[in-house]
Amino acid sequence: MAEASEHRPADPPLPAAGRDGKDAALVQAMFDRVAPRYDLANAALSLGQDAHWRRVTARAARPAGADALDVAAGPGNVAAELVAGGARHVVALDLSYAMLVEGARRAPPRTSWVNADAQCLPFPDATFDAVTISFGLRNVPDPELAIREFARVTRPGGRLVVCEFANPLWAPWREVYRRYLVGLLPQAARVVSSSPAAYRYLADSILAWPDRRAIADWFEAAGYHRVQVKNLAGGIVAVHRGVRY
Repeated sequence: MAEASEHRPADPPLPAAGRDGKDAALVQAMFDRVAPRYDLANAALSLGQDAHWRRVTARAARPAGADALDVAAGPGNVAAELVAGGARHVVALDLSYAMLVEGARRAPPRTSWVNADAQCLPFPDATFDAVTISFGLRNVPDPELAIREFARVTRPGGRLVVCEFANPLWAPWREVYRRYLVGLLPQAARVVSSSPAAYRYLADSILAWPDRRAIADWFEAAGYHRVQVKNLAGGIVAVHRGVRY
């Protein structure tokens, strides 16, 4: 009698790490899978720093009295920080419905939840005083189009803040970080994530992401000026801020 063969379920398909061929439907499905343990995984894999990074993002938007839009909001961590900073109202928008469900369960005040695409925002021109996106722009098929959409819905004088992973500027630290991304992070994700495969994509997409100057150029081309960048955690995170003409 033949022995039964063992069959491991195939890993779900992942989006392309770079811009070429990135499929929004695969991005949506990936984040739907990670939603149940998203906060736990982020806290563990960032050694507890992710909350600080999002807090810096919200503060950079100067939310006091603002109507704010948080794109790729996930379960609403930056939205909550915007509210805590005095925002008048926050729209938390995400392509993943499962992420929004996780956030809406927390019922933060002065927050609305919208399931939509960053590349085609369902709002009139000049709606918001501040737009934020943290660790989400990498996942958009056309990030330059998304920034143009952010500019369209930002009022003159309003702020755009993009918090995203980056490559450290100091070469020895950059090499240590690269080894973490391609070696340790995917293994650690097997313990803490509801979809470990997604963290292989995370590592690859960080390595494929453009440098700080390229992102500043996107800001300026879309109609933002006074573009500044703040490096966090030795440069593994970069927070860009620009002001709408």
